[in-house]
Amino acid sequence: MKKIGFIGAYDKTDLIIYIAKILTILGKKVLVVDATLNQKARYIVPVINPTMMYVTEYEEIDIAVGFANEEGIRRYLGISDGQEMEYDFMFVDTDTPEGFENYDLENAQKNYFITSFDVYSLKKGLEVFTGLRNAITLTKVLFSKDMLKEEDDYLNFLSLGYKIIWDDYRVYFPIENGDLSAIYENQRVSKIKLKKLSVQYKDGLAYLAQEILGDAGDSKVRRAIKTIEKGA
Repeated sequence: MKKIGFIGAYDKTDLIIYIAKILTILGKKVLVVDATLNQKARYIVPVINPTMMYVTEYEEIDIAVGFANEEGIRRYLGISDGQEMEYDFMFVDTDTPEGFENYDLENAQKNYFITSFDVYSLKKGLEVFTGLRNAITLTKVLFSKDMLKEEDDYLNFLSLGYKIIWDDYRVYFPIENGDLSAIYENQRVSKIKLKKLSVQYKDGLAYLAQEILGDAGDSKVRRAIKTIEKGA
């Protein structure tokens, strides 16, 4: 099982679920863990009988909410020590130093730092890396309207006091009212629909899904996105 960290104070629950859905279309089994303070997944992912901690299935994705660490999930699922969880990927969404440490994201296969350029998202997101013992490599996933170089430079400046090594490349998502409207509609109807998202947003999803998979070509990922669109 490959562990992927999605880190930061920016709202990223929908993004993570969309990427997970693409992977399920390609035959992968994905567990999404909401280890954030607000636990947004508790409110946007339908569940029949929510409790303090639970794992529920949503659009062929398993969603875990309320667990402090991976061991808690394993106990809930009845998996004994030393036995592998039957997932290809575990996506961990966190916005706290505790979540980062408890899910051992320092040793994840890949970590993404997801943010917009409002000062709260930048500074609060970077606080996750307070107290790191070792330097960590992160890929920037940036939500911005204009994609200004000055914005990226400001993030680099703020991160100087942390043990962070930024990947040379970065992934951009536009902040578009049309994308927000499509995301909000998906939340209301409790469905994953990609058809109304902008081409740029879907390009970002495709890039991230392909990078996480590693062994899937761009054409396979694009076909998976088309399959989701046809089912909308």
